[in-house]
Amino acid sequence: MNRLFLLLSIIFICSSHGNLLQAQQVDSLQFFTDEAAIEMQLTTDIKALQNEKGQDVFQPATASLKFPDGTVIEEPIQVGPRGKFRRGYCRIPPIMMQFRNAGAARLSSLGKLKLVIPCGGAAADEELILKEFLVYKLYNQLTDLSLRVRLVKTTFNDSKGKFKSFTQYSFLMEDDGDMARRNGCKKRTHGQILTEATDRKTMTRVAVFEYMIGNTDWSVPNNHNIELVFSRENPALMPYAVPYDFDYCGLVDASYAVPADVIGTEKVTERVYRGFPRNMDEIQETLDLFRAKKENVIGVIRNFALLPDKVKNGMIRYLEEFFRIIENKNDVKSIFIDNARTS
Repeated sequence: MNRLFLLLSIIFICSSHGNLLQAQQVDSLQFFTDEAAIEMQLTTDIKALQNEKGQDVFQPATASLKFPDGTVIEEPIQVGPRGKFRRGYCRIPPIMMQFRNAGAARLSSLGKLKLVIPCGGAAADEELILKEFLVYKLYNQLTDLSLRVRLVKTTFNDSKGKFKSFTQYSFLMEDDGDMARRNGCKKRTHGQILTEATDRKTMTRVAVFEYMIGNTDWSVPNNHNIELVFSRENPALMPYAVPYDFDYCGLVDASYAVPADVIGTEKVTERVYRGFPRNMDEIQETLDLFRAKKENVIGVIRNFALLPDKVKNGMIRYLEEFFRIIENKNDVKSIFIDNARTS
């Protein structure tokens, strides 16, 4: 009897311990649902990060995350450089954070996340990151089929002691696999997929959104700044398009952003519709969504405390120009139907 009691006690303790560890893990979905910014100390060899030229090459780092309730979690992770243009242009390249690590008992649930950071050390660089962060928040207002982001006040520490620590706002981007799962979808390997081989209604919404923010830096067939996810329930359905990477859009208006020659404009603030032909009913259905969400969209900008009023007012004016356009039937027909792309 005593041996049986001891055995049951051990099983209960082990089970309870496992459940406790599981309970202590960060909820990856809730992490991107919460709105409040977190603070992070990121320590790694900065010189090695700057010099690394390979893809998917990671190095040791330590991340210490302080949550709004005061909870602090510090664990070893891996980080690596990512991106193309900003990777060779910025003082620290954009970073991929790999939380799946044997020593990261509580943060491993976050998986592999992109950390979007300012390109330089000036206030204007941080301002651009905050503006791009808000663009993600705008698309979140329109659909759950969108990538969520979490604002992070990040202090960068050099593990070799060769660089002075510095602090800037950045943001973490939701793992695209998590985004797919919460929408009943999945990612899968695929070859080239043409724009019109994606879900028609979703693609129309994406194209109008890209027009609203003044972004032409995207392409479905080139897998450029568009993620495709597939229905779990019915994999035969056309994939759904999810846009990301908005630093080249007119709403952000980065000094380094220039339109591609094929677009035919001189500035990224000049809007060009890159969607394919739709009939008026389809276009109006999509525009009705934008009209219904106008106050939410404007409110995201107006209520954001970390940007100066002058900057926010400029962003609002840019958006209000779009909303004036979609109330004019002649403009709607000209932009979204008569001048829709055909190739």
